[in-house]
Amino acid sequence: MTRIYISRDSGALALGAEAVVKRFEKEAKERGLDLEIVRNGSRGMYWLEPLVEVETDQGRVGYGPVRASKVDDLIDAGMLEGKPHKKCIGVVDDYPWFKNQTRLTFARVGTTDPRSLEDYQAHGGYAGLKKALEVGPDGIIEEVLASGLRGRGGAGFPTGIKWRTVADCPPQQKYIVCNADEGDSGTFADRMIMEGDPFVLIEGMTIAGIAVGATYGYIYLRSEYPHASVALRAAIDAARNAGLSATTWRARATPSTWRSATAGRYVCGEETSLLDSLEGKRGEVRAKPPLPAHVGLFGQPTIINNVLSLATVPIIMDKGGQYYHDFGMGRSRGTMRIQLAGNIKHGGLYETAFGITLGELVDDIGGGTYSGRPVRAVQVGGPLGAYFPRDLFDTPFDYEAFAARDGLIGHAGVVVFDDTVDMAKQAHFAMEFCAIESCGKCTPCRIGSARGMEVIDKIVADEDRAENLEILEDLCNTMKLGSLCALGGFAPYPVMSALTHFPEDFGADKKRLEAAE
Repeated sequence: MTRIYISRDSGALALGAEAVVKRFEKEAKERGLDLEIVRNGSRGMYWLEPLVEVETDQGRVGYGPVRASKVDDLIDAGMLEGKPHKKCIGVVDDYPWFKNQTRLTFARVGTTDPRSLEDYQAHGGYAGLKKALEVGPDGIIEEVLASGLRGRGGAGFPTGIKWRTVADCPPQQKYIVCNADEGDSGTFADRMIMEGDPFVLIEGMTIAGIAVGATYGYIYLRSEYPHASVALRAAIDAARNAGLSATTWRARATPSTWRSATAGRYVCGEETSLLDSLEGKRGEVRAKPPLPAHVGLFGQPTIINNVLSLATVPIIMDKGGQYYHDFGMGRSRGTMRIQLAGNIKHGGLYETAFGITLGELVDDIGGGTYSGRPVRAVQVGGPLGAYFPRDLFDTPFDYEAFAARDGLIGHAGVVVFDDTVDMAKQAHFAMEFCAIESCGKCTPCRIGSARGMEVIDKIVADEDRAENLEILEDLCNTMKLGSLCALGGFAPYPVMSALTHFPEDFGADKKRLEAAE
């Protein structure tokens, strides 16, 4: 029997993976081939999807991108024996783009059948939970603290401190909430984990529950991720049936599933707005204090962590906090799952230790722009991240290094733009995005974003330029310091970075030429 692997990941499906599967099934039936098709997650090399991997004595040999119309030709050429072909990339584990990564959180993604508990356990799954049960709640928290793990959703807050705060609350009903409302443009790491290795998230949440004494968990999943929902529900049921869930877990989709007005709202990715939404209310940002660690879901102590944060906990417990801490730099420990998107030749997910430079990511790993034109700007950290020009490509991927240059890592989405981009329009879009997505609770965000669009338009039109530049800077400072949450607080990053690094798009060159004359 020949075993082949074809991804069920949303990215692969969007590129025709399902049609490829059906064609292989058809060819197998007509040719009498003894063929087993395993639906795995994606390896993250999206420019090669649909990627078909054939199990051979040398390892899994990859072919991609494969089109359904070419399946019969590939079979005729000896694909099922792993023979050379122009579509062949060799043994996938040895392919440089994949081999050079440091895969810790994503170790199983693309390797296993994500909906098979047996496959998960055969590849080290639940070893972390076993260690967690041995060391107990205090031991778990000490390992997480020692690892240096920080929130992977964007804020970068130390995970162990958050867990210790909830654990120190008096015994009462406590909750674990997984924030799976992945809404940043150019990000897809959460989705890839949930579709490609859902058991690791369930295991991480179970360990968190044991650590702090929580007995209920919720996964707040955006409605735009239907394939992740199916995979998660299958994993939860399998874990529960096998007695591997020490607590009661509930997978709940974003409110559109139950017809709430907050469906698809960007602000619901903010933790307190998310809590309101889970409680069936309109998603609005809560003032802090109290912190969710003290007064969270239904007024009870609550841990809120991103998918990647929770999915990293099992390897920390299995290998030890120090093992994870040994990767990275400064206060940024471990690995980051960097998502390369936009106008880039090799888009996909690349997991590596903190410290790699932005230039290495864009030029060496990403291969430059897809269009072949020069890279002009890179936005890191979602739609509210700063724009970095090539002059800043020596910036290492590190929370503090980015902050020192008025940037942020956020959820580690890297979106590339070539030299045709209009940065004034990008700045305007940031304010427009904030205005549309604002929950409306605080004035700096609600009013500031609308005024921001107007002021940028005036600057571009050369209307009272000096005065409006001053107004825009003052407005951005007000939003940054006065907004209740990061939506309004981060909107100034793309605006001010575009204005600082690309002033010519705001009419600066025109003014200089006039002055020279």
